[in-house]
Amino acid sequence: MSVTPMAYSTANWHWKNKTVTPWAKEWFERELITVQVQGSDGAVVSVERVVEVDGDVELGRRKSKLISIYDCKVVLQWKGIAPDGTEATGKLTIPEVSHEVTLDGISDYVYQWSLTSPSSSATTSLYALAKEKLPTALETKFAVFPVDLIDTHGKDIIVGSNEPSRTGSPAPPSSTSGNNTLGQTKKVTPPQKKINSSVVEVEATFHASGDDLYSLLTDEKRIPTWSRAPAKSTATPGSEFELFGGGVRGKYISLTPGKEIKQTWALQSPTWPSEHVATLTTTLDQSTDSTKVTFTLDGVPTGMEDETRRNLEGYYVLGFKSIGLGTVL
Repeated sequence: MSVTPMAYSTANWHWKNKTVTPWAKEWFERELITVQVQGSDGAVVSVERVVEVDGDVELGRRKSKLISIYDCKVVLQWKGIAPDGTEATGKLTIPEVSHEVTLDGISDYVYQWSLTSPSSSATTSLYALAKEKLPTALETKFAVFPVDLIDTHGKDIIVGSNEPSRTGSPAPPSSTSGNNTLGQTKKVTPPQKKINSSVVEVEATFHASGDDLYSLLTDEKRIPTWSRAPAKSTATPGSEFELFGGGVRGKYISLTPGKEIKQTWALQSPTWPSEHVATLTTTLDQSTDSTKVTFTLDGVPTGMEDETRRNLEGYYVLGFKSIGLGTVL
């Protein structure tokens, strides 16, 4: 008796977890020792060694989406070198590196510092530099962790796809024909029936120019640097675009370089109503040394507001942070 396999979307709808704690510990030990910052006087502080990583890390599949599930305590040894060669060492404990902190932003990172070298003006100065600049560099690295987690292990728990969706992101669209490829863009059409919807707005200010952020959002070659997935984009009104490996699709409505991007926006996910299209307006308000970015998504189906806000924050805002564009508080 032959058994008919479940369709891609049906097979991936069920819950499934994969424990990847050993891989995660190796990732922290390998990646965190690359973190280094420099002071205006030439002093350098870096992560010398990862002392401890304690916690559990899993990758979960929930209704065709991949979700990183982790909560780790990370203990580091840092080292500083002053311009005159004076060295200082110390310990840094981060009690919680978790999905909730990194992606959901439910709370801030907590840093517990100590200076283990004898106290002097030089070592105290290095200690102050570590406390001032290491957190931002570490948080940028932490933002990459869930991306690498899914890139490495997502294919193991998503059925029938070589391009797993990112944490909480739209699942790649399933194929209805064996001839479909990523290069064949699905045409986005207006909704056939009225969908109750609302507006979701997310703001962030980055240490970057409006022109640079505009390019990062529209240049097909630059988008993957922060989205960590294939993209299609030609920045002209009426042209179609694809983000996150086809998980988000739409058309550009209008573009004002360095100022504003208006585009239709549709999520390719079982939770998004079929053929429903929202409108994303991205405004770039540049000041002297930073640019405020406002993502306004009009047409979010009722009940999906919180999920959509997390996605905008987790994939756009944290995506920019992951390539070193620090946010202005």
